Amino acid sequence: MAQRILVVDDEEPIRDLVASYLRDDGFLVEQVEDGQRAVERIQRSGDIDLILLDIRMPGMDGIEALREIRRLSDTYVIMLTAAAEETDRLIGLSVGADHYVTKPFSPREVVARVKAVLRRSRDGTTGDRGTPALLYNGIAIDVDEYTVSVDGTEVELTALQFKLLRTLAESPGRVFARHQLIERVWGRDFFGEDRIVDVHIGNLRKALGDDAGAPRFIATVRGVGYRFVGTASGGSDVGTGEET
Repeated sequence: MAQRILVVDDEEPIRDLVASYLRDDGFLVEQVEDGQRAVERIQRSGDIDLILLDIRMPGMDGIEALREIRRLSDTYVIMLTAAAEETDRLIGLSVGADHYVTKPFSPREVVARVKAVLRRSRDGTTGDRGTPALLYNGIAIDVDEYTVSVDGTEVELTALQFKLLRTLAESPGRVFARHQLIERVWGRDFFGEDRIVDVHIGNLRKALGDDAGAPRFIATVRGVGYRFVGTASGGSDVGTGEET
């Protein structure tokens, strides 16, 4: 199935050029001209696989749009930023952008970056057929079927959320530093601040109905990172919710 890209830029010639190259490479492409319309599109449906989001736009700019989008979705986001916008670029990465492309850019460069980021959702997440499910009291993670159930009810996760959860749950009790989670989930070529992990862990907790103050599944280890906590189904404790 073709992957769907949302191009967000107030300059129509740039949108059309990037969209043309993406379509030639087999992507489905939608275009909007400002941040508010991008947020509204994500609110309507979560079928967007990646967003190309310009920073400098009238009305709701790219940074504010990204903040709103991250409350709704873990869809991959690549920021489009001018070379002089170093501060805005860093803010975007800290808010939850997955990468950035600096203007002026080659459309082929954008397509290559889109492909590289989207590959992260497939690397190491599909599992081998017959991989045992990860079963804990209150949560079941089926690696083959790509499903998660909490208290018997299936929970819808993004590919990135699933990979984060699987990484933690496969090593219960182990403390993962943020840089270790970035390497496993985003890949070694990721460039950005490690605070992106906090953003996505927050969204994952929300999807699972987990409470950071009294965690059932994911505990924060202050100054370090995160660990999976809980009780193995039919077994003994594999971790505690205490922070260290």
